[in-house]
Amino acid sequence: MKTAVPCYYHLDVEVSPERVGQVSRILAAHLRYWNLETLVEPVCRGAELLLRAIDEHATDKHTSIEMWWNGQHLITAVADNDRDLRPDQDLRGCLEHIAAMSDGWGCCAADTGSKVIWFSQRARAGRRAPLVPTAPTPGLREGLQVPRELPVASLAAPAGTADGALEDAR
Repeated sequence: MKTAVPCYYHLDVEVSPERVGQVSRILAAHLRYWNLETLVEPVCRGAELLLRAIDEHATDKHTSIEMWWNGQHLITAVADNDRDLRPDQDLRGCLEHIAAMSDGWGCCAADTGSKVIWFSQRARAGRRAPLVPTAPTPGLREGLQVPRELPVASLAAPAGTADGALEDAR
């Protein structure tokens, strides 16, 4: 069984409307590099929602974004530095969308008064097409003789010929 290598990425950014798209493309590039193509759309959409909400409601636009991949789950965390930003009031609509599209999410306060909002996505197994049995095609073995089927006498030298008889013939 192939084991996944844990991955981590951290990005500090000052949020602005034009930076939201840039950050989304950066996160998508890292997910593709980690071979997590199926997680690009939901993770980038969740990060964009949080960044746009921070841009709209926060006075301090400095934000940190982190992604952790442990082989089964990808956790994306967005931390803001605004003490006045209230997730239960200012970010309520954004958090409802994140709760609907993620496998898990949460919000916690840091010692500095900032908040960290995180959400996780579980890696899904690829879709597999069912196997359809097919009729076997004739192989080359059917047309060739297998050495086991040859008579034993034809494999051995005739009884009257020996090494000496071959030398006399020369």
